[in-house]
Amino acid sequence: ELVESGGGLVQAGGSLRLSCAASGRTFSSYAMGWFRQAPGKERDFVAAISRSGGNTYYVDSVKGRFTISRDNAKNTVYLQMNSLKPEDTAVYYCAATSQYGSRITRTYNYDYWGQGTQVTVSS
Repeated sequence: ELVESGGGLVQAGGSLRLSCAASGRTFSSYAMGWFRQAPGKERDFVAAISRSGGNTYYVDSVKGRFTISRDNAKNTVYLQMNSLKPEDTAVYYCAATSQYGSRITRTYNYDYWGQGTQVTVSS
């Protein structure tokens, strides 16, 4: 099970840190990703991190503003979001995949999903 937290309402330029806690003993066996879905739009890739945390991937629109990280001892993945913009408003989901490499940037490669947390950025 994946449970996200940390969403909320923030002004443009502000910051939020999302957390995703995973249950079970196999967290380090999965690459992890963050995705977002705005109203009326598809669920899109935001960021992903390899099992060890040594490799990270970002969609171009968040590079330099968002940072994905993980703590395998705590079974938790994080998404630090800085310099937030109104267009970042969406429901954010974390997910787990058994894939490797650049495949972890593809939504359809993810096996397990959290319930989502709302992020709203006001202008």
